[in-house]
Amino acid sequence: METNYVQFTKEMKKDYTILTPNMLPMHFELILQVMRNYGYKLELLRSEGPQIVEMGLKYVHNDTCYPALLVIGQFLDAIQSGKYDPHKVALILFQTGGGCRASNYISLLRKALQKAGYGYVPVISFSVAGIEKHPGWELTIPKLHRMLYGVLYGDLLMSLVNQCKPYEVRTGESQRLAEQWTHRLADEMAGSKVLSYKKIKQNYRLILRDFNKIPVCRVPKPKVGIVGEIFVKYSPLGNNNLEDFLVREGAEVVIPGLVDFILYTVYNSMEDARLYGVRRLQAKLYGVAYRFLNQKVRDLIDIIKEESDFATPTPFPHTATLVEGCIHHGTKMGEGWLLTAEMLELADSGVNNIVCTQPFGCLPNHICGKGMMKPIKEKIPSVNIVAIDYDPGATRVNQENRLKLMLANARDAMGEAAPTPTKAPKEPLWV
Repeated sequence: METNYVQFTKEMKKDYTILTPNMLPMHFELILQVMRNYGYKLELLRSEGPQIVEMGLKYVHNDTCYPALLVIGQFLDAIQSGKYDPHKVALILFQTGGGCRASNYISLLRKALQKAGYGYVPVISFSVAGIEKHPGWELTIPKLHRMLYGVLYGDLLMSLVNQCKPYEVRTGESQRLAEQWTHRLADEMAGSKVLSYKKIKQNYRLILRDFNKIPVCRVPKPKVGIVGEIFVKYSPLGNNNLEDFLVREGAEVVIPGLVDFILYTVYNSMEDARLYGVRRLQAKLYGVAYRFLNQKVRDLIDIIKEESDFATPTPFPHTATLVEGCIHHGTKMGEGWLLTAEMLELADSGVNNIVCTQPFGCLPNHICGKGMMKPIKEKIPSVNIVAIDYDPGATRVNQENRLKLMLANARDAMGEAAPTPTKAPKEPLWV
């Protein structure tokens, strides 16, 4: 842990804008709204374009992993855009305390800021484990409790959009509905009252009923799951708008929720105590959190089943059992065994077509993702997995050609002809 970093002070909280990298817009807007409710001024960066990669390459070593390069490039692009006063901004990075992005990005970012002449800009560590201390930034149980529901809301909206978007009669309707609900939920979470779980479950039902009203034409389409390193898996900036491309090519996208990654980090802390006998008292606390989180997911699953025919999330305890005979739960660097588990989870739920996003420089991802493709195919011969590399030198054309080949194989298995691809929208639907 660094000891000579610029701290975010209580005085800075009053007039500093905290910039946040974009990964999951709906999720992050809800999470950031929780912190805005406690007096912080946070802004989600939505910038895209080749200048972000160029900025990252300028200030980060070109052997650094692609997600780090993108995140740091996006930060520096924002600071140099002229939109912000560099002396009145702070940056925030999400950290879990493990390897890769979970620990080292923050040092890389500070080094890049120093090199670019912005060494005075504070970088906040968003860490439940308290990796660093900042007097002006504090995570408490009430804040984390509210954020959890932001994640669950976000997972539900993401899943429903993905299940409706390929079949909607009026193009863009499911995305617009999700945005409306995101703004509505953000307003609710901005209130000072204690969150009512009864109200949250009521919102689940109302969301499901609204999405049930969207006119759809349920023609058969191949389902394609997306797995990989967490940033490249979710972020349109990191995966060249992979979801939109797959939908335009006539596929239904399936992506495991963010709550699974949270459960994975909690589970690993419990597993450390079991395997190595370390932090046993802490592991008991994590056990309480694990049971609490699983119950919240089970409640959501029950409500989805009661209100609709939409597909439900897979309970995490079941997901964890799927890797038996393939990979050990002690393999937990980066996405670790969860990456293998998500591929098996998708296949187990009938999604046999899988895109494994492989960012440059991510060795754990290549081992637990691409490295596990052969044993997974031996276990499930019908699975159709393609690994797509994402790095500064990778061309979108090459990526899309490989995806089209995978989709062609998927359609052959279904006995269908290829659809006519729709054109990409000129502007993103999310504004």
